[in-house]
Amino acid sequence: MSTYDLTRRLTAEALGTALLVATVVGSGIMADKLTDDTALALLGNTLPTGAILVVLITILGPISGAHFNPAVSLVFALRREINSSDAASYIVAQIVGGIIGTIIAHLMFDLSAIQSSLTVRTGIAQWLAEAVATFGLVATILAGIKFANSSVPWLVGLYITAAYWFTASTSFANPAVAIARSFTNTFSGIRPIDLPGFIVAELVGALIGMILMTWLLRSQPDTKTQNRKARA
Repeated sequence: MSTYDLTRRLTAEALGTALLVATVVGSGIMADKLTDDTALALLGNTLPTGAILVVLITILGPISGAHFNPAVSLVFALRREINSSDAASYIVAQIVGGIIGTIIAHLMFDLSAIQSSLTVRTGIAQWLAEAVATFGLVATILAGIKFANSSVPWLVGLYITAAYWFTASTSFANPAVAIARSFTNTFSGIRPIDLPGFIVAELVGALIGMILMTWLLRSQPDTKTQNRKARA
């Protein structure tokens, strides 16, 4: 449980999501400026995203838990590791922070602060990819916390780096990031009309990940030890 008050935790969530989105959008703009090769541009978008996640989770995790993602906050609320009121506040902070991150990225590259994306991202394959991406993210976080808590920043960063390439959607895996990316008509954008399908898929993937991992990570009691205690 964090020892920081709610105001500081919300600030950490907004700041972290803003910097995450600024990295996603900004690196996408930079990559698109530097090369016409789509694969190389995607690589230029992938590596900074994975790297910034390691940094942000390391420095802000002790304050807020470093969710930066409404799907993650929902999972922790359902697991009763954060109360529902705080989770709702986290989600608002994440969405606001994400939009601010998009605006900052645009201003850094001398673009219009607010845009509307025209990039089409829809269809069953894309939705399945988002469900799989978010499922894997939740699985990584929950198993990481249980078995290698200090390595969670690296686990999440590496997972997202991989998921950029093995999912058809390039792994948004985050409703706040998806919303923020609808405000940029650049390399990383998504049409606002395509948001509902992505968000639903992400939430479904997160819930399936929570259910499966909660079962998978529940260890069985040592029956031999229990029997010895009973005889004593």
